[in-house]
Amino acid sequence: MKKVLIANRGEIAVRVIRACQEMGLSTVAVHSTADRDSLHAKLADESICIGPGPSIKSYLSIPAIMSAAEVAGVDAIHPGYGFLSENHNFASICGQYGIKFIGPKPEHIQALGNKVQARALAERAGVPMLPGSKGVVRTDDEAIAIAKEVGFPLIIKAAAGGGGRGMKIVKAMDDLVRLFHLAQAEAESGFGNPDCFIERYCVNPRHVEVQLVADEHGNVTHLGERDCSIQRRHQKLVEESPCPVMNPERRKKIGETAVALAKTVGYQSLGTCEFLMDEDGSFYFMEVNTRAQVEHPVTEMVTGIDLIKEQIGIAMGHKLSFDPKKIEIRGHSMECRVNAEDPATFAPWPGKITAYHEPGGPGVRIDGMIYAGYTVPSLYDSMIAKVITFGKDRMECIVRMKRALAEMKIDGIRTNIPFHLRLLDDPKFQSGDISTRFLETFLNR
Repeated sequence: MKKVLIANRGEIAVRVIRACQEMGLSTVAVHSTADRDSLHAKLADESICIGPGPSIKSYLSIPAIMSAAEVAGVDAIHPGYGFLSENHNFASICGQYGIKFIGPKPEHIQALGNKVQARALAERAGVPMLPGSKGVVRTDDEAIAIAKEVGFPLIIKAAAGGGGRGMKIVKAMDDLVRLFHLAQAEAESGFGNPDCFIERYCVNPRHVEVQLVADEHGNVTHLGERDCSIQRRHQKLVEESPCPVMNPERRKKIGETAVALAKTVGYQSLGTCEFLMDEDGSFYFMEVNTRAQVEHPVTEMVTGIDLIKEQIGIAMGHKLSFDPKKIEIRGHSMECRVNAEDPATFAPWPGKITAYHEPGGPGVRIDGMIYAGYTVPSLYDSMIAKVITFGKDRMECIVRMKRALAEMKIDGIRTNIPFHLRLLDDPKFQSGDISTRFLETFLNR
């Protein structure tokens, strides 16, 4: 492998380009017309325009990306996250072109990307599950029967999606059919697949995910867990590692459970097994993400392992670069997603950045895509940077995050930095007393 095309944009494209540069690999950036002046297009060795601004005509266009790959003569494609990163057809087409897809095998993406299939595999692997439907629920009568069996509250989820779309919480039978139809419609609109399933709703859980790494030589391990409980409308805003309430016994148990699932399918590459964890420490399977996660840097900070370089190395056929038996979780790391949006209403706020100052100092890392003079487009996700801090413990990590965010200056647009600073000052957050419902109360104070 000598030349890699990054089939993505924004901060993850920049992140992958930097990893490739350190590994001595040439890089090809693809960009839409709206991203002509983007940082990833400037940093790559080559840059190719693949279409108009709308994602469906550029970053989601497999023919456009494969044409660029053929023209550039690349050996491999890194999909980043989002867009085509969990599209098993895209991974398969890469193989047909003789191009290495830097990620799992197509059959693993297909098996684990569909939540219904993933639940079945997890159940066979002995992973704890919340009560729910055994497969896709297609009719009103089926939904009513499952609801009577599972009880309320329950949650309807799209089989093929994520990010909160096609996801509805149902508290009473009177609302079931209406919300079931709404979930199906959102799933069809968002993912081209109306299939949904139903499971018991866990009322006040933590969202805890386990980072998996597996090579082609049978080495499968985990690198600890991340707590991603600070969410708004199922969108993560703050992530940290380790989970504030995790102890060695729980970490061993949840980690071994995730590894067992990966081994069941012969998984290779990076992956994340996501769980809901209730207040007594019991955990239940949610889903598997067959890609690098937005929040991967916090795991890198506490383990010292570069996950993107590890992912690329696995695709090159290398063994894991570390001894799984010698992994240590040291200190604490936290990530705040900086979005171009109004901090009060969370409405997107694209526009030109007139001035930019990036924070620094001990324990501060910035993964970003912006610079002074850059215009944030309105067509894509509003995240423009990630501020990651590291400390010897959680409180030092929080103090450094507050310092870094206060120092960070982005003029010309609005960002959610004021929201993060308010959150970091909250006593309950500082104590680690959080759940996926934390922001419901916090934002109404």
